[in-house]
Amino acid sequence: MAKRPVFEEVSDPTASRPVKTTGMIDAAPKGARRAIRLWLVVLFALVLAMIVLGGATRLTGSGLSIVEWAPVTGTIPPMSDADWQSEFDAYRQIPQYTEVNAGMSLSEFKQIYWWEWSHRLLGRLVGLVWAAGFLGFLAARKVPVGWTPRLLGIGALGGLQGAIGWWMVSSGLVEGMTRVASYRLAVHLGLAFVILGLIAWYVMQLSRSEAELLRARRAGEPRLFGISTGLMHLAFVQILLGALVAGIDAGRHYTGWPTMGGEWIPELIWESHLGWRNFFENPATVQFIHRMAGYLLAIFAVVVWLRARRSPHPVTRGAFTAMLVAMAAQIGLGILNVLHASPLPLALIHQLGAVVLFSLILRARHHARYPIETSVRGTRK
Repeated sequence: MAKRPVFEEVSDPTASRPVKTTGMIDAAPKGARRAIRLWLVVLFALVLAMIVLGGATRLTGSGLSIVEWAPVTGTIPPMSDADWQSEFDAYRQIPQYTEVNAGMSLSEFKQIYWWEWSHRLLGRLVGLVWAAGFLGFLAARKVPVGWTPRLLGIGALGGLQGAIGWWMVSSGLVEGMTRVASYRLAVHLGLAFVILGLIAWYVMQLSRSEAELLRARRAGEPRLFGISTGLMHLAFVQILLGALVAGIDAGRHYTGWPTMGGEWIPELIWESHLGWRNFFENPATVQFIHRMAGYLLAIFAVVVWLRARRSPHPVTRGAFTAMLVAMAAQIGLGILNVLHASPLPLALIHQLGAVVLFSLILRARHHARYPIETSVRGTRK
């Protein structure tokens, strides 16, 4: 090989090198993360309102006032006296009217009708907001890579929720039933919380870039994430038990606390003729299980909080403290509901408290997996 002169000019060694590219996480286009996050926040608020309005519909006994499922034509309420009379006549054919509300006037019927109609209308609005947002982002090609199945899944679960809503209502229209089946109500509420939880998790995911989340996960705390996942599951079970309580008005029985009617274990906790149906139809059984699960959930929350105190991340510790405060408030609301036989305003606040608590558990769980690291001075890195 020929020798090169000492002072020979050479080309820039970097000129022929390929341009360094980043991984898929940072590749363009990144999608409209901020806009999608805002859209999901709106959906979260609508689903929250749906849960609260659904609770009011159940507690006012309004859920069976509309006896048919008309997803399109049912959007328009009765517009004339003849229309109102037709709706009322249909209601008077079901057992709830003949066995519970016999003699109800048309004006009284209108009061329960508007609760159910508003609940169904809000459900349609949730579907429209989801469809408009999803199709709009999809058409504009602004959905981040990998997010299309997640956002589509929310819409699919929303459609399933509408079908389950009618499945629930139809259970109260048959002979011998004066309200919806409590277990179907629990399924309906449970799916609402699944949808709400997914939306909340996606909002938290979209609040930070994929690259930041990847770096944060390396500093995550697997054990804290694991036990907070267990706490989330137990809280979800407690929510389902609360639906069973609401389904048979068990919260308006045994209004004492800490005992139930002066007994630690109520005498009527098991009625032999009901068999396994005690777990769904016996107010003593349902309320007792709901109370015991609440105590267990509170103890578990304290255990998780104590574990979180050892986290090196201040934001994570703060998230679990907020969760514990919400847990204490929810327990207090539950006791007040028992002592006052679950009046409508207090019962709705208790249901809203369940949403807040569940969301804060999810938030703390997210910080356990994707902690926000701070410097010694307490500023975010």
